[in-house]
Amino acid sequence: MGGLIVMSDSTFYTERNTITELAARLRIPAVYPQRAYAEAGGLISYGQNYEFNYARAATYVDRILKGEKPGEMPIEEPTNHELVVNRNAARSLGLALPAELLKHADKVIG
Repeated sequence: MGGLIVMSDSTFYTERNTITELAARLRIPAVYPQRAYAEAGGLISYGQNYEFNYARAATYVDRILKGEKPGEMPIEEPTNHELVVNRNAARSLGLALPAELLKHADKVIG
């Protein structure tokens, strides 16, 4: 059995519904980089939590508006990643999801 890993890209994100529908129709298990793919019907997503990162960015804007120099501020890497599992997609693919995977998921759909 093969599989698909979708990389993080704005074009792919824009076409996430088409990509997840095609993977489902072709019965290809796929892993995606963002929660929105799993919410659109994809099997599993694992990647940075963009909502958390946007909130962190707001603290940088606040510091800059208060006079801090951007060049003197540290660069932050994403530290908050999330795993989202779509049980409905797994069922349609005939896959049994390990309990350990579900236990560690940040969100389980279906």
